[in-house]
Amino acid sequence: MPTNMNAEIAALKRMTPAQLRDKYAEVFGEPSRSGNKDFLFKRIAWRIQSLAEGDLSERARQRAAELACDADIRVTMPRQPKVRTDTPQATVTGTLPRSAPRDRLPMPGTILTRQYRGRLIEATVLPKGFEWEGEVYRSLSAVAKAVTGSHWNGFLFFGLNNGDDQ
Repeated sequence: MPTNMNAEIAALKRMTPAQLRDKYAEVFGEPSRSGNKDFLFKRIAWRIQSLAEGDLSERARQRAAELACDADIRVTMPRQPKVRTDTPQATVTGTLPRSAPRDRLPMPGTILTRQYRGRLIEATVLPKGFEWEGEVYRSLSAVAKAVTGSHWNGFLFFGLNNGDDQ
């Protein structure tokens, strides 16, 4: 790189974002929509180098144009899939029902156990919730959080699988 180009790029590093925006307008001939200092620095430095050392070759430009023509570029956002409301699976709101998380739980009265940091953790499955050390929790994750002090997926904490191997 020529010395004056190095000095010019070094001077860019000391500029404020407002000064870089002015320099961008000077170098590119149009105002920048960005105020990000790093972005402006990189774009201006690239432009200074390309003006000093030359731009892309015509062959490289043609190849880029060929690649762009072959690309399948989406110009509109995909539409949301329509849910048929005449099927028995759909609810009144038109959304498909989710599988109930209770399908993964054992019967009420079952005691879930797990060894955690040298302690045996035992949680009892209730019809609506879980009991651990005399306190009732709404979810297994709440029990796991009470035990560990941090968020855990309750099914993962107690080693309950999703029924794949049953």
